[in-house]
Amino acid sequence: MQNSAEKQARLDVAAAHRLAVMHELNEGVWNHISLTSPDEPDNILISPGHTHWSQVTASNLALMSPKGELISGDRPPIRAGWIIHHPVHKARPDAKCVIHVHAPYITAMSIRKDMVLETRSSQQAAGFHDDVVYYEVYDGVLSDETEGEHMAEVLGQKRILMMRNHGAMIVGNSVARAYLDAYQLERACMYQLLAVSGGGEMQLIPEEIASEMGRLAREGRNIEHFEGMKRLVEAKEPDFAN
Repeated sequence: MQNSAEKQARLDVAAAHRLAVMHELNEGVWNHISLTSPDEPDNILISPGHTHWSQVTASNLALMSPKGELISGDRPPIRAGWIIHHPVHKARPDAKCVIHVHAPYITAMSIRKDMVLETRSSQQAAGFHDDVVYYEVYDGVLSDETEGEHMAEVLGQKRILMMRNHGAMIVGNSVARAYLDAYQLERACMYQLLAVSGGGEMQLIPEEIASEMGRLAREGRNIEHFEGMKRLVEAKEPDFAN
């Protein structure tokens, strides 16, 4: 029998999957959302493998042991998901939720060799001021957790790891924080790419303002927005709670 903390955790993770579909952040049946179990922090709830995010529910999430064994759920995550997520959770106990997406504008930004996310470019971007690092090497053939360990090293104590040619990893101390950051990161990348698409110079937010906005974001400002988003899922796709 699930306790209230585990039930709420599962609902939040399932809702994040459904919201990502609504907001066009997901890609096919790959990409992953994971959360350390509130009951056993060494165990991880993660996207079930080969399952479209529109079909993820609270009960079919994969619960994995630290050894990568399926404890419960319909399917284990795809191997790449475990290789990327598990080492980050181990290295960053505060990163309770980890999201990896190939969202269109995030991925486009990761591809641009001549450009990085300018965190003073927009209100959305400023929330990530001094909190973005780049993983410069792409290796599409993942065989063990070494790659995830390298990603965790590069991420350090930041919230955002832009992964060259490969989207981004977003970490947060809750599903709400990580999902809102994933949503805002996609918007920030979209606004910057649109703004420079015709050439010209960006109008930048003053450094001190961007620094303060980044600090407020790290402290969880406007975290209640996630509950508002969840209400949309509850109204339109109540089966997420099954």
